Amino acid sequence: MDMALAAVEEAFRQAALGGVRNQSRRRLHSAAGAMLHYMAAADDSLGYFGLKIYTTTRTSFRFLVPLYRGETGALVALLEADTLGRFRTGAASGIATKYMARPDASRAALIGTGHQAPTQLLALTKVRRLTAVKVFSRSPERRAAFAERMSAQLSLPVEAVPTAEEAVRGADLIAAITTAREPVVRAEWVSSGAHINAAGVNHARRQEIDAATVLRAARVVVDSVEQSKEEAGDLIAAYQDAPARWEQVRELSEVVAGKYPGREREEEITLFKSNGVALEDVATAVRVYERAVQEGVGTTLRMWD
Repeated sequence: MDMALAAVEEAFRQAALGGVRNQSRRRLHSAAGAMLHYMAAADDSLGYFGLKIYTTTRTSFRFLVPLYRGETGALVALLEADTLGRFRTGAASGIATKYMARPDASRAALIGTGHQAPTQLLALTKVRRLTAVKVFSRSPERRAAFAERMSAQLSLPVEAVPTAEEAVRGADLIAAITTAREPVVRAEWVSSGAHINAAGVNHARRQEIDAATVLRAARVVVDSVEQSKEEAGDLIAAYQDAPARWEQVRELSEVVAGKYPGREREEEITLFKSNGVALEDVATAVRVYERAVQEGVGTTLRMWD
C-alpha cells in the first residue's frame, strides 16, 4: 500500500502539471452477455503508457494491464491486475483522505466488505491515525468475519454493526465500497466535518450515497470530471436538475498539486467520488514492473523489453 499510495499521488500531481494524460473508460458488450472494459493513460513523467483492460460477466472478473515503453513503444510487461486494481483503488481513496479529511479524523465507517474493502481500510490507516472502525454489509456473517480479520491484521478495533446508519453516525471518515443500486449512505446520518470516499460504483444508474449527501458536501472532488459525467451515478442523480453544479466539481489532481484546497474549514463535509482511472493503473503497474526487474524476477518481462 505504501508503494501504491506514492505512485497514485505522484501520478495525480503530474496530471495537474501536464505530465500524465488519461483516457476515460469505454465498454463493449458481447452478444453472449459479457462486457469488455478498457481505458488508457500515458505517464510521460515515468516514460510509460498502457491500458487497463478487463472483462466482466455475472460470475467473473478478469483484469490485465499491458505496459509499454513511451519512447520505443515496446511492450515491457503484461500484468494480471486484480490485486493491483484493489491497491490502486484503495490508494486513490487514501490520497483523497490525506488532502481532504480533517487532520484529527480518527473514527471510520466502512460500508461494504467485498474484495475491494480491505485496501480501502488499509489506505485510511496509512494517512490517518484511526482509533475505531465500524463496518456494515448486508451479510451478518461476512461483516463479522471481515471485522475479526481486519482487527487482527491492522491491530485496530473493527466492529461489525447491524445497520449502515449505525456505522456512519459520528464517523469522521466514511468509505462506501459497494455495488449498490440504491444509496447506502444518507445525508441525515453524516456529521459535520466528515470526509466521504464513494468508490464502489461506476455506473450511471447506481448510487452509494444519496443526492442530499452530494448536495451537502462543500467540496466534491473526482478522479476525472469527464469520466464522472458518464458513470458517476451518485453525482448524475444529484445534478440532474442543476447541471451547472458540475462546474463546481474539481479533480483530485488539482488538490494534490495545490491548485485547489481539499478542505478550508473544520465543519465542511468533503466528498471524493472515485470511478477509477487508467493513470492510477499505469503508475502502479510501473512500480510493480520496475521492482520486479530490480529484484531479478520475471524473466519473460525482461525478454519483452
